[in-house]
Amino acid sequence: MRRVFSVFVLMLFAAVLIAGCAQPVKKCVFPEDNPAHHYIQGMTLMEKGSLQDAEARFQRALYCEEEFSPAHAGLAMHGAIKAAGIKEQAHRKVEIQKAEGHLDAAEKHANTPEDEFAHNLAAMRFYAALKPNNKWLKEVEGAYSDAMKLRLDERRLLYYDGAEAASYYMGAAYLEAREFQKARDSWGAVLNAKKDGKWNAPAEAMWKKTDRIVRALAGITVGDVGKDIALKDSVSRGDMAALLIDELKIDRLLAGRIPARSVSDALRPNFIPADMLNHAFREEVLTLMKWNLRGLEPIYDQTTKAYLFKPEDAVSRKELSLSLEDALIKITGDESLATAYIGHDKSPFPDIPATAAWYNAAMNMTTRGIMEPELSGEFRPNDLVTGAEAVLSIRVLRQRLNIN
Repeated sequence: MRRVFSVFVLMLFAAVLIAGCAQPVKKCVFPEDNPAHHYIQGMTLMEKGSLQDAEARFQRALYCEEEFSPAHAGLAMHGAIKAAGIKEQAHRKVEIQKAEGHLDAAEKHANTPEDEFAHNLAAMRFYAALKPNNKWLKEVEGAYSDAMKLRLDERRLLYYDGAEAASYYMGAAYLEAREFQKARDSWGAVLNAKKDGKWNAPAEAMWKKTDRIVRALAGITVGDVGKDIALKDSVSRGDMAALLIDELKIDRLLAGRIPARSVSDALRPNFIPADMLNHAFREEVLTLMKWNLRGLEPIYDQTTKAYLFKPEDAVSRKELSLSLEDALIKITGDESLATAYIGHDKSPFPDIPATAAWYNAAMNMTTRGIMEPELSGEFRPNDLVTGAEAVLSIRVLRQRLNIN
């Protein structure tokens, strides 16, 4: 009897061991301590720019489930964004290799179409962030095509919520490539997909931005500097100098109005501001300074007790109107423009009185369509000039002056 009991105990013990081996101990047991939750939180943090916190969330997801494909996709994107900001080549290479490893793991462990979708979007964002070669856009387009071929259950899409997310990030890649028309079309596809989806509001904002850029660039040939500036949410004084010199060719236009004997004197700037010695737009600013354009003159700095150009300071709409008005007066030689609207009793702008120092400039710019007021009539004098606004203003001014 004792022997039978002993055999029974041994068999029971063996069964427990076998069961334990067949079902590994679960590492994450609390309801919200699961891979999907950590992945979604990691993606949200990454979009906010909190890369370190996002990485911790992705790593926690993998701790809970080592082969969780979306977490590997998240780490691939995280690594690409991180590597893109590293200048030291050896360090950058290490981070890229780690990101590539996670991208491969995301593909290897993808068990559902929804996992494959997350992997394809990670690939799109990986190549767009790093631009490893001149074929990077083709790589993004290939991953986008693969993502759009998948038959998805959108209820099971983690974080992305809808297939239109692929079109949103395709638009972002086209914007990076300065393919503005294609970017606008991609964001238009997002807007046409759903009326109230997760990506609708950000896509609408980006569509409006790129639409302004497309309109600004229509009909003119703009160099790389102009395209880069067109993307900016605010334009600096250095940016405006570059646009006026490189895109408007103001130096060539003004030089043609000066008698030959005076050209050498006019083409010599009085001094070089200390903050322009090593600036990327040094030559453009020095060239512009020769013409003493209102609104873009050197500014006296109380701290240094010297005149500086302050190339990184943002340009307001009233400052832009003064500069473009002065350019118009100098190029055409029509001095009457400087006082054309002085003496008005009432301003058509609800936010600019007729006595304001920039009222005449605002009128000259809006009556010629060089700058646009709001539908409400407001000029928004203190608002910062966007890149698209600056390029569009240069475009219209060129048309008014009949410059090819």
